[in-house]
Amino acid sequence: MLDIGCGQGLALGLFRDAGHDVVGLTLGADAAVCRSKGLPVLETDFAFLDFPNATFDLVWCRHALEHSAFPLFTLAEIHRVLRPQGLVYVEVPAPDTACHHERNPNHYSVLSKDMWLSLFGKAGFDVLAAFDVNLSVPAGPDVYFSFLLASGAATKP
Repeated sequence: MLDIGCGQGLALGLFRDAGHDVVGLTLGADAAVCRSKGLPVLETDFAFLDFPNATFDLVWCRHALEHSAFPLFTLAEIHRVLRPQGLVYVEVPAPDTACHHERNPNHYSVLSKDMWLSLFGKAGFDVLAAFDVNLSVPAGPDVYFSFLLASGAATKP
């Protein structure tokens, strides 16, 4: 199981504690926090995954893809390292909410749901489920798009 953008390892630790063989990707001080918890992490850019083809059964990518300057290439890399019948969970912020994620200087790809769906198909994924997570935060209403993907039969770009 690969946790892309694992931060300080919350989900990574839960997956490990459930018995999964895990590895996380993060940058900076978060990597040291993960290591202090005994979590296996690599400090690397998620657009260039240094894993053999078909390595992972599950990729968890929550609040990470919006940080990619070129999400189609990042998704193609995720598809490459996913095993046949593998699954990917993606969660990204929606544009034009009260939180204005598109204005965050570290968010390069805050896209519409239709654009994400198009990119998933272009990268070779089948979309098994898509739903919105609606939140109320101090700034007002906010939305995250959530997707469950499978390593579909489409040709990668």
